[in-house]
Amino acid sequence: MTNHMSSQDNIQRTVLPIPDQPHVGLTTYDAKDPDTKYPPIQELRPPKGAPNVLVVLIDDVGFGASSAFGGPCHTPNIEKLAANGLKYTRFHTTALCSPTRQALLTGRNHHSVGMGGITEIATGAPGYSSVLPKNKAPLPMTLKLNGYSTSQFGKCHEVPVWETSAMGPFNQWPTGGGGFEYFYGFVGGETDQWYPGLFEGTTPVEPPKSPEEGYHLTEDLTDKAILWTRQQKALMPDKPFFMYFAPGATHAPHHVPAEWSDKYKGKFDAGWDKLREETFARQLKLGVIPADAVLTERAKEIPAWEAMPENLKPILRREMEIYAGFLEHTDHHVGRLIDALRDLEILDDTLIYVIIGDNGASAEGTLNGCFNEIAVLNGMSALETPEFLMSKIDKFGGPEASNHYAVGWAHAMNTPYQWTKQVASHFGGTRNGTIVHWPNGIRGKGEIRSQFSHAIDVAPTILEAAGIPHPAFVNGIQQAPIEGTSMLYSFNDAKGADRHETQYFEMFCNRGIYHKGWTAVTRHRTPWETGAVKLPAFDDDVWELYDTNTDWTQSKNLAKQNPQKLHELQRLWLIEAVKYNVLPIDDRMAERFNADLAGRPQLIKGKTQMLFGGMKRLGELAMVVMHNKSYSVTAEVEVPKAGAKGVVLTVGGLTGGFVLYAKNGKLKHCYNFFGIKEFFAEGAKPIPAGKHQVRMEFKYDGGGLAKGGTVSLFVDGKKDGEGRVDMTVPMAFGTETCDVGVECGSPVTTDCPPEGSRFSGTVNWVQIDLEKDDHDHLISPDERFKIAMARQ
Repeated sequence: MTNHMSSQDNIQRTVLPIPDQPHVGLTTYDAKDPDTKYPPIQELRPPKGAPNVLVVLIDDVGFGASSAFGGPCHTPNIEKLAANGLKYTRFHTTALCSPTRQALLTGRNHHSVGMGGITEIATGAPGYSSVLPKNKAPLPMTLKLNGYSTSQFGKCHEVPVWETSAMGPFNQWPTGGGGFEYFYGFVGGETDQWYPGLFEGTTPVEPPKSPEEGYHLTEDLTDKAILWTRQQKALMPDKPFFMYFAPGATHAPHHVPAEWSDKYKGKFDAGWDKLREETFARQLKLGVIPADAVLTERAKEIPAWEAMPENLKPILRREMEIYAGFLEHTDHHVGRLIDALRDLEILDDTLIYVIIGDNGASAEGTLNGCFNEIAVLNGMSALETPEFLMSKIDKFGGPEASNHYAVGWAHAMNTPYQWTKQVASHFGGTRNGTIVHWPNGIRGKGEIRSQFSHAIDVAPTILEAAGIPHPAFVNGIQQAPIEGTSMLYSFNDAKGADRHETQYFEMFCNRGIYHKGWTAVTRHRTPWETGAVKLPAFDDDVWELYDTNTDWTQSKNLAKQNPQKLHELQRLWLIEAVKYNVLPIDDRMAERFNADLAGRPQLIKGKTQMLFGGMKRLGELAMVVMHNKSYSVTAEVEVPKAGAKGVVLTVGGLTGGFVLYAKNGKLKHCYNFFGIKEFFAEGAKPIPAGKHQVRMEFKYDGGGLAKGGTVSLFVDGKKDGEGRVDMTVPMAFGTETCDVGVECGSPVTTDCPPEGSRFSGTVNWVQIDLEKDDHDHLISPDERFKIAMARQ
């Protein structure tokens, strides 16, 4: 419905919030006067017939992963939805998480809404600022202001990094300016599935139980989503809801209970090349690719399975078993949510999108994969020798791991297409299988739709299904047009001509253009190359040309045969790039991770930071940087008569970090080097009862990255102990947080476990001071680049 006023309710819905309608008529003096007449207060509701809406967005899943699209990972609940709904085989994303999510929630191209990359590399350029323009209000805001109940569960990676602390501002948080009335999840690119950093609304909260008690984030998110749905229908049964369910699964780290991954033991022994062939055969049989489709060749940059060392293959197989179990586990919990809708008898009247991946499968796990992705991100992958990995094989997927799979598996998960996540030029990075289920609005069951579509098409589809016009004004700001195309026309017309005929792509300067079946593409950089890589000039990038009207998988490069067509599409890409704020394209990396050079605000400035008791769940971007330099931690504590025990300050967790704490009354310090080795220092005497000042000084050896140093402990200014740290984490401790007076998340050391971590007395304040000579002048440009990459 595109008219400005709903024919169902005669409510003007193009100006939001909908303006109040003041009473016009006789005002009597006495309410008992028979002439006293006022209309009853009307509750705001959407137009009659507006459905409930559930959008499920799974993380980092390729087209060839789910069994619904021929993949090896069993997703029976997604298959059930598909059997009673539609499979979209040409649905596309942006090739990266933040951009896809912002595009999905606004109905605009990712550069149009400032999300040309992840939030951590925002620049001052409009297409890359991570700041949502006020004239492009998100879909949940439009729905809420039209009478929908709105909620989000899971990942939010659209908040500018300088606004991610507990003090906001919350303009781009889900329950701030995002339009959601309720949010339970995490803010950032990834989180630990066993020890997540959670928010309820904008308040940091802790998981309801520990991993030992059976906790897993996906189950927790599903429990909360089911509870919210039941409560919403119990209290407001006549009011439809919009729910955005975006679990962190299956983004790394790949965490799943062992019983799920054990189902796949031996299933991937033949390797990723054979897996691609098997998946391709299943896809042909299912009809999700046409009969004349071609399995694309593996790029030379991706090693063949046979080329991998034999002593590494047991680990490689286990990586894929873990991932497959993770995706099936995710499907199970999506199924629980669907079952809850069925139990409430609202499933048929709920428009459901299940988008299987916000981009293609991730090739960010290196050519070998890893046990601790934090070590890899810190440039320390050499620590993970085959011998080390074999010693950890039984711990992959568990609470002690932060594992990711090898590039070859990611490529196989994107069968039949070329390349992976980040590579927006090719369908391996952008084409994601999608299910749409809505029995009350879709006549067909188990049908396939091949119309070209994109994440920006979801918002206009939902608005049309709900009979709600795109608003002209929101909160007094005139709105820019929606850039997507409603998919509603295709719900009951399998042969309907494509309406989304042109779409540009760009991510990390990997570029592409789709127009009426033709694609022109160029790959500028490779996802797993993280050093100071020498990149070609943009004008030297090699373009490829494909006619996907006859070549579904982009397998036959026609650039040499049809240079005129290639030129036309290159020019069209440039026109679209100008239209949607893609320019200037930017392949700088170290500069973009540096806030000052990139031109974005920085939350913490200077060389001193003050914290207070009770502050917790502070991410590293909310902290001064303590890597590769000398620093001190000073705290004022009040010790009870029973003695000192527990955390004073902790930074990081089991994958790397440090903790200043008390045990048996004595001051202690532990530095955890990537979970491989712990270094301790301990005071000589118990801290007396009463108010005291405790201090830890770390004197860095200098001479480059990851060097060691000496830890000195002080109580009331007097030296109380000393210890050595032989090596340090050079760049980032990962997704774990900083906490004062307690350990939230995974423990830095089992010597100070979370269940007994709260300080026995009071931690009044903590001050962190960086030494003025922080050895930055000794760090090479290449090392600076690695630091920038890791701190995302």
